[in-house]
Amino acid sequence: MATALLAVAGLPFALADEGDSLQEAAQAYPAVEQRQLVQALPEIPASLRTTLVASLEDPRSPADIWAGRQWLNDMEPRLARYVKDPSRRSELLRRIYHEARLAGLPPELVLAVIQVESAFQAEAVSSAGAVGLMQIMPFWIRELGLPADDLKDPWRNLRYGCTILAHYLAVEGGDLTRALARYNGSLGKTWYPERVMRAWQRHWRQPGDGGARAAAQR
Repeated sequence: MATALLAVAGLPFALADEGDSLQEAAQAYPAVEQRQLVQALPEIPASLRTTLVASLEDPRSPADIWAGRQWLNDMEPRLARYVKDPSRRSELLRRIYHEARLAGLPPELVLAVIQVESAFQAEAVSSAGAVGLMQIMPFWIRELGLPADDLKDPWRNLRYGCTILAHYLAVEGGDLTRALARYNGSLGKTWYPERVMRAWQRHWRQPGDGGARAAAQR
């Protein structure tokens, strides 16, 4: 069975068989307190050790390629209000789609998080020190990456943000409201998840996609 590996800077982060639900993936994680940092998983068997490079080389079916193109065509005019340059807009959407799928996240959700966090400003730095598109706190470099990682690099920032959010979804057994609150550091409050869900529904939800509505009703 094919195995998917979430990684930052080539380091293993979460291992799950393709098709596993978030609830099943969550069994790999112990319960954690809000302030606990992500820890590296124990050594995994060599037979299951799949590199990020290998996962990226998996061939995509024609249906997947077609779906990806349709998604890009749908999202590009929506993003134009935030990213004026057409070539940068197209590349950003391709990266978001790729990183979201790699992490097992709806790419529309990632767009909503970025809208709320930084309004798509790669150079954004918050008063608390969070950096870039998905507003990553610098301590995550120590936990997940390499000292040389630049969180203002939009592609690296997306890798961090998608990986962190996927982790919190696993920790919370697929509860998106609690996972988003953890991502924001406001567990126990709902104002941040509500903002993200509103952005998802109003700006990024595709026709016929009930996922955002169902998640918002949790």
